[in-house]
Amino acid sequence: MSSIAENNPGRVALLMGNEAIARGALEAGVKVCAAYPGNPSSEIIGTLATVAEEMGLHVEWSINEKVALEVAAAASLAGLRGLCAMKQNGLNVASDFLLNLNLTGCRGGLVVVVADDPSGISSSNEEDSRIFAKLGDLPLMEPASFQEAKEMTREAFNLSERLSLPVLLRSVTRISHARGNVTFDELPRSFKKPEFDLSKPWSAFPAIPNHKILHERLQKAKEIFEKSSFNFYRGPEKPDLIIITSGSGYLYSFEAVNNLKVEERVGILKIGTSWPLPEEFVLKHLRKSENFLFVEEVDPFLENNVKELFAQNCFDLGMKRFFGKANRMIPDVGELSPEIVHSAIQTFLKVKFISRPEDYSRKAHEAVVEMVPPRAHGFCAGCPHRATYWAIKTALALDGRDGFVLGDIGCYSLGMGPSGFSQMKTLHAMGSGTGLACGFGQLERFGMEQPVVAVCGDSTFYHAAMPALANARYNGANFLLLLLDNSATAMTGFQPHPGTGFTATGRVAPVIDLKAVCEVFGSHVEVVDPFDLEATVEAVLRLISAERGVKVLILKRECALVSGKRQRRVFQMEVDQERCLGEACGCNRLCTRIFRCPGLMWDQKRGKARIDEAICNGCGVCAEICPASAIRKV
Repeated sequence: MSSIAENNPGRVALLMGNEAIARGALEAGVKVCAAYPGNPSSEIIGTLATVAEEMGLHVEWSINEKVALEVAAAASLAGLRGLCAMKQNGLNVASDFLLNLNLTGCRGGLVVVVADDPSGISSSNEEDSRIFAKLGDLPLMEPASFQEAKEMTREAFNLSERLSLPVLLRSVTRISHARGNVTFDELPRSFKKPEFDLSKPWSAFPAIPNHKILHERLQKAKEIFEKSSFNFYRGPEKPDLIIITSGSGYLYSFEAVNNLKVEERVGILKIGTSWPLPEEFVLKHLRKSENFLFVEEVDPFLENNVKELFAQNCFDLGMKRFFGKANRMIPDVGELSPEIVHSAIQTFLKVKFISRPEDYSRKAHEAVVEMVPPRAHGFCAGCPHRATYWAIKTALALDGRDGFVLGDIGCYSLGMGPSGFSQMKTLHAMGSGTGLACGFGQLERFGMEQPVVAVCGDSTFYHAAMPALANARYNGANFLLLLLDNSATAMTGFQPHPGTGFTATGRVAPVIDLKAVCEVFGSHVEVVDPFDLEATVEAVLRLISAERGVKVLILKRECALVSGKRQRRVFQMEVDQERCLGEACGCNRLCTRIFRCPGLMWDQKRGKARIDEAICNGCGVCAEICPASAIRKV
């Protein structure tokens, strides 16, 4: 049996935050779990999928987050416990359903886990999802540690059933992807039979009475949160400063207070149930001090709510000073760190703290620069997307009409940088490249002559681009859609999707064929292998010049990392050292300076290119781009 599903109360395990959330769901008796892959949330469903069979769960990678929430909600409406997980962008997709579901309520516990990505480490944006709790009048909980991630998940299911409401659980990257000790509790042994209640209409209409009930439930949540053990104060009774914090900010604050040795001067008010705000609990501690520092990621959600509470009670509380994002003592963008909190406390208390010698950072930076060469984000060795963008670059240059490429989020987002030869010009939400192409593809009537090209990954196509393609056909847009079919949701961990033939738990599933779907929408569809550069360039050039309408070119080639797991090398590559002229070639080192596949190296001593056998997967594309024919397939 897998450790995450081990029924051994008291066992201490080293778990990733997302694994702790998964364990909490198991201890709560979850039965249906659904998500669309999105870092930093992906490991929640990935972990649950590994134990689905032994635990008797239904676990699925849904086609998008809205559908995932609907799947989990169906379990709840039938009386079972359901979990839906997503990143912050995914909540935008799911919000249409969520902001109706809040009015109808639910039966079985329903928990929506949202893993935010401060600094946009693996996202197209930096967004604070907590505003949806306030927008939807839904309870919100924020774990500050790995143990809390498990405990809060379990409690969130209980709370959901007490209130008949979905409960939001918000994590962030440093909670989801870091590791810590977690103590197991007992797993449930019995489950109820699902049954849909036919006696009640589950509809948000009429809105007014349902909205009134929602507010009553939220008031009940506030009363429950007043006594929650996830909210506590640590520090003196009359501190010079109180830090009000939630989530990851608590550990940063705790570390800073201890390092600065100001425990007798600074208190920490940790709020785990951040909406609705436990007002009486907060008011009690607002009376302890005149100065308050807010530490939270990303937006001043807690800060603004506490200030609003203070404004309503200012005559009773007297004068207070608040510090945080509003006065820039805490940055209002990016991730937090212990150093940021250290600096804020030092500024206020006028205390000195040197964590390392003053010249340490400078020397460390110099050492790193010397040891590690600068390296931009780039495609993996043998990635089909690199070949695709090379073909696009060549075809658009040959066409000569200043054609441009519209894209969205995925591995192929690197098309905006040097790895994709800066061919992709827009990057927004999933499927937005195709949606924008619907608009640009209508501008010929106003005199626009530039060819319009959209790129979209296979998983993204199922998630969000199918409606845009249908819209393009229906409204007569003119553009070329390049479907980059690498047979995986590669950016988030190679999760399966409707085109791979497998489910989240590894069961064989019917393949929803990309070509057939596009043809059903009435598009002209062709398929090429992007490693065949000549054929790909020819197809792109021909299709952007073809008669008006929606054309789809599927560039089908499996992700290099997926094929690499099976140790499949397409070709054995080598550089003919006699033919390679290095700097004297006239190509200005096209292979290693422009094409820049990691499998190609520049031998500075010999002044020639060579193949890195440990990295090269033998795609053979470099042989086609070398003007001296020095790179060859063996």
